[in-house]
Amino acid sequence: MKLSKKLLDELLANAAEAMRNSYSPYSKFKVGAALLTKSGKIYKGTNIENASYGLTICAERSAIFSAVTAGEREFEALAIVFSQKDLGPLSTPCGACRQVMAEFSAPDMPIYTADLSTGKPARMVRKKLKDFYPYPFTPKALEKKPKKK
Repeated sequence: MKLSKKLLDELLANAAEAMRNSYSPYSKFKVGAALLTKSGKIYKGTNIENASYGLTICAERSAIFSAVTAGEREFEALAIVFSQKDLGPLSTPCGACRQVMAEFSAPDMPIYTADLSTGKPARMVRKKLKDFYPYPFTPKALEKKPKKK
């Protein structure tokens, strides 16, 4: 699915709004995400850090968990924004986020990443989930297979 410019702009604006609410006192790395569902709704998420680093949650999972909490299970696109010039054009989702995305998203789901260090989306990259996570562990892997006789 390719988003219209208007819808992509809306997704990026929602991600930027979420990024402003980031709680990242340790890494100083603010991230925002906006998830478009098949129903047309947008769910936002931001990274929330914790002094116990393992309890930190990424923006991507925050948005996905918000959508799932609201009853959504099918996703169309994800926008991720950050504001760190030195990262280049692409800040990729972590492995945990990729695994959660694979639980609910098709391999062809577009993921847009954009650097907002200039104040507007710059150096945007569009990839598909399968580009980030080519060999996912999905619910299909847990399906029981008939035993061979």
